Amino acid sequence: MLLSDLLDRRVTDAEGRALGFVVDVRLVLDGPLDGLLAAPRLHGVLVSPRTGSSFLGYERTGESAPALVAWWLRRRHRGTFLVLWPDVEEVDDVLRLRADHTRWSAALPQR
Repeated sequence: MLLSDLLDRRVTDAEGRALGFVVDVRLVLDGPLDGLLAAPRLHGVLVSPRTGSSFLGYERTGESAPALVAWWLRRRHRGTFLVLWPDVEEVDDVLRLRADHTRWSAALPQR
């Protein structure tokens, strides 16, 4: 599966209720060595209840300039949450989550 296959895909809960759209993914580098770095692994998906568009990097808590753009994107993506990949039940026409999925904060702390 390609990343582009997941982005903007509708997300539902186990009963088929609409939760939003996949707007981004979180990867971790903890696989076997692939050159100088560890191979990436899909850690989870970000689900936005309002839009399928990107955060453009403004999910990082320290990003605030230009202020109007930061405000608009944060407002548009309010309610966005992270779902870990093991909580995904099925990926078909929609991405269906397990009944017992956990919603995590979508914010990335500034380094």
